[in-house]
Amino acid sequence: MPTPLRLRAIALTASALLLSTVLAGCGDDGAKVEDLGRQELSWKACPAPDEAQGGGASPSPLPDDGEWQCATMKAPLDWGDPKGDTIGLELIRVGTTGSENQRIGSLIFNFGGPGGSGVTSLPAFAEGYETLRTRYDLVSFDPRGVGRSNPVLCENDQQLDAYFQQDATPDDATERARLVDNTKDFNDACERNSEKILPHLRTTDAARDLDLMRQVLGDDKLHYFGISYGTELGGVYAHLFPERVGRAVFDAVVDPTQNSEQGSLGQAKGFQLALDNFAEDCASKAEECPIGDSAQDVKDRIAKLLNDLDRDPIPAIFPRRLTQTAATSGIAQALYSQDFWEYLTEGLENAYNGDGSILLALSDSMNGRSENGEYSNIIPANVAINCADDKARYDTAHVERKLPEFRAASDLFGDYMAWSMLSCADWAVAGAADHPNVSAAGSAPILVVGNTGDPATPYEGARAMVNALGKGVGVELTYRGQGHGAYDSENKCVRSAVNGYLLDGKVPPAGSVCS
Repeated sequence: MPTPLRLRAIALTASALLLSTVLAGCGDDGAKVEDLGRQELSWKACPAPDEAQGGGASPSPLPDDGEWQCATMKAPLDWGDPKGDTIGLELIRVGTTGSENQRIGSLIFNFGGPGGSGVTSLPAFAEGYETLRTRYDLVSFDPRGVGRSNPVLCENDQQLDAYFQQDATPDDATERARLVDNTKDFNDACERNSEKILPHLRTTDAARDLDLMRQVLGDDKLHYFGISYGTELGGVYAHLFPERVGRAVFDAVVDPTQNSEQGSLGQAKGFQLALDNFAEDCASKAEECPIGDSAQDVKDRIAKLLNDLDRDPIPAIFPRRLTQTAATSGIAQALYSQDFWEYLTEGLENAYNGDGSILLALSDSMNGRSENGEYSNIIPANVAINCADDKARYDTAHVERKLPEFRAASDLFGDYMAWSMLSCADWAVAGAADHPNVSAAGSAPILVVGNTGDPATPYEGARAMVNALGKGVGVELTYRGQGHGAYDSENKCVRSAVNGYLLDGKVPPAGSVCS
């Protein structure tokens, strides 16, 4: 069902724990992996992103004329059978601005989701990483099942329009049955259109792809910057290959100790905290807050708007109307960054006057819909990867039992996040485990950055990650700020600490705080 991207669903399978033996062993399988590790990539000018990546123009050169290059890396479809079929993983890079003797290697980014295209995300954010580029080639990729890397495909654009407009917070038996039916239709379409790739989308598969990428790029160690779900991917990598971790940063940290229900509940609390902070900020400004006389009034008016939309959607982006579900996801999208708060204020003010266009545009951004009505595959990939990782399968009876707890966590987002637990019902592939193993004894230090105001990956996840990585591995840095993540907030203290570690190997004192 439609939901804010679930940024925490990673797990190990029992069979995956045996794969290190396969990869380290000899014989035909080991030889095949060694051959893949010696492949030479054919780097070329990057094409325009395709529909699954979100569309748009080819990435523009960076201000110093740094040219983007793309290549396709072959990896085993099934890491349990490395001599079998292969898949292509799309990579993007831009070279370092430093001299060869200053160059450390490649710094590989994963921007999260799961389901986000790194091939489109890295150029969008790259100017903020120019300091890091003085000693690294900047590299990212579309993980398996994402973008140009054998994308998961489910319903078509017209069906997705209806899917994201549906009532995702049912109030009666008829609405519950309709939600269950729509979820099943979506999941069946994923199986029908993507059957071959679905069993091979666990985060352990992506972690092994990362290690192959490290080899192909010519690095002895993996230097890594993981954001959001990328922190879970990095943690799983560190567990599987602790001796191969180089300099690594985890930002906007997923709690690796939670199951999918706990993660959804945590996000309900996180988005409520962000909404509280947004309302307080609006009410505290010297000029009049256009959407409420006080912080509580702001939240009360939002609640009334959502209740009204449940009965009567309002005009938005023709011919679509703004539904309760679309408004909720649009509000959630705006809470990902403090930079979006002004758009949320404007969108709410317009909605109170009968125009839902801005909130629907924010919802479209959450769901990967372009202005021309085409959807990227971020939501299909997000669902597929989460369902491959998450062992739990919930039904309507379970959700109804949990609704009081979710509503206590958030008046606004409680129902929305509770019903999102149905998304893996009747999924074609069994989920791997309740939560991942990220213990990484023997790893180099990993800088773990938590943001106290993060709505999607609540701050407590950073401490949980540090503890789970093990003694002497995770080094916690706290940012007292707003939005999803810390480094891209451009906070000078955070950037100094992260740059100092990645560029010079200087580990900040554990427990450092930036504000």
